[in-house]
Amino acid sequence: MRNVDMADRLSLALTTLLLALVLLVLPALAPARAAVKIQEVTSDGGVTAWLVEDYTVPIVAVRFAFTGGSVQDPAGKEGLSNLMTGLFDEGAGDLDADAFQERLDEVGAEMSFDARRDAVYGSMRMLAEEREAAFDLLRLAVTQPRFDAGPIERIRAQIVTGIQRDMRDPNVLGRDQFARALYGDHPYARRTDGTAESLAGLTAEDLRALHARTFARGNLSVAVVGAIDADALKVELDRVFGDLPAEPRLDPVEKARLNLAQEVRYAYPLPQATLQLVYPGLERDDPGFFAAFLMNHMLGGGTFSSRLFDEVREKRGLAYGVGSSLVTSDYSDMLVIGTSTRADRAQEALAVIRDVVREMADSGVSEEELARAKTYLVGAYAINNLDSSSSVARTLVELQKDKRGIDYIERRAALIEAVTLDEVKAAAQRLLTAEPAVLVIGPEGGEAAGAGKDG
Repeated sequence: MRNVDMADRLSLALTTLLLALVLLVLPALAPARAAVKIQEVTSDGGVTAWLVEDYTVPIVAVRFAFTGGSVQDPAGKEGLSNLMTGLFDEGAGDLDADAFQERLDEVGAEMSFDARRDAVYGSMRMLAEEREAAFDLLRLAVTQPRFDAGPIERIRAQIVTGIQRDMRDPNVLGRDQFARALYGDHPYARRTDGTAESLAGLTAEDLRALHARTFARGNLSVAVVGAIDADALKVELDRVFGDLPAEPRLDPVEKARLNLAQEVRYAYPLPQATLQLVYPGLERDDPGFFAAFLMNHMLGGGTFSSRLFDEVREKRGLAYGVGSSLVTSDYSDMLVIGTSTRADRAQEALAVIRDVVREMADSGVSEEELARAKTYLVGAYAINNLDSSSSVARTLVELQKDKRGIDYIERRAALIEAVTLDEVKAAAQRLLTAEPAVLVIGPEGGEAAGAGKDG
C-alpha cells in the first residue's frame, strides 16, 4: 500500500469494493444487451466513437485500437510493440510509475494495453463519478508515455522471463516452427513478444519512435459503453485523443502467402500429440464469408454439435476436444483445425479429420444441419459477444476495424438466414479441397497419415 492516511485508505477500500461488486453484477445483464442501441459520436475535433449508453450500473467501459500492431516492429526489433504496451501505465506526463499507479488506485480505475499482430489495443473501466480523473489518466497514457529507464528494464525482464519459459514448452516451440513454415519471411512468422536477443537492444528512443508513428487519429477505433451521454463523450474523446497526429506513418505490409501442402513435425517425447491443420480462409468482406462461417460451425466450430467432435471424440474417443475456426487477419486468412490425442493414435486422428473434411467438401451438409447451425449462431451472438459492458465495447471495436457498419448487429441474423445449402457446399469445396499444412508435435513415429497426398 502506498503512503496514504487512514481516511484515504478507507475511501480507496470502499471504491475498490464498489467496483468489484459492480463488475460481478455485469454478467447478469446479458439479456438486456441482446439489442444494443449504438450511437456514432463524433467530437468537435473529429474523433469518432461508437457509444452504447447504459445507466444500469455506474460504470464506463472504454475500448480502443490503433491499427498497426507487431507487424510494425522493425526487423531486428521484434517485441517492440509488446514492450511498449507494458509501459503505458508505468508513468506518463509528470507522473512516474509509482505516482501513476497510485492515482489509478485512487480513482478506482482499471487500465490495460496489449499488442497483437494487427493492432495495439487499450481498455479502461472506471466509476462514472470518477470519469474526469480517469479519462485524464488515459489521456496521459495515450499521448505522453514516459518510457523511463527503470520501468523499461523491469517490464523487459518480465517479458524475457516469459519467453524463456516458453522456450521450454514444446507446444510453443512447435507452433513457432509452424508459423515460420507457413509464413516464410512475412512479419506474421515472428513472435509478438520478440526474442530475448531482440528485446535486449530495444531503447526508449525506439519506443518513442514507434509510438509517434503508430498512435494517430486516422487509425483509431473507439467504443464506449456505460453511464455517459454523447455530449460528455465528445469532450472526453477530444481530451484523450485530440492531440494525437491526424494520420499514422505505418510501414507497408504485403498480404501473406500461406505455404500449404506441407507437414511440419516437431519431435518431442510427449505422451500426447498436438495436431493442427491449416486450410485457406476468406476475407470478411468476401461474398462467400457467411456461407464459410456456417460451414465451419458445422465442421468443427460448433464444438459439441460439430462433425469433427462427433467423429473424433464421440465415436472413437481419440481426443477430449477437437475444433475448427475461421481466422481472419489483416494480411492473411485461414481455416484451422486443431486437437490433441494420444501419441500412438495421432495418425489415426489425422486420418479421421481428413475423412470428415473430405466428406464435407464432397457432399456438403443437410437442411437439418444448416437449420440447427443458423439457430445457434443467431441466438448465441448476444451471449458470446454482448454479455457485459467490456465485451460490448470489445465487439464494437472489432466491428469498426472490420468495417462491418454500425448496423451490423441488426443485419447479422438476416445475413446468416439467407445462406443456402448450395452456398455452404460451394464454400466447403472452395476451402477444404486444398491440401493443408499439417503440424504434428509429439514423439517420433513416422509420417502423418495422408500428409502430402491429395485429400
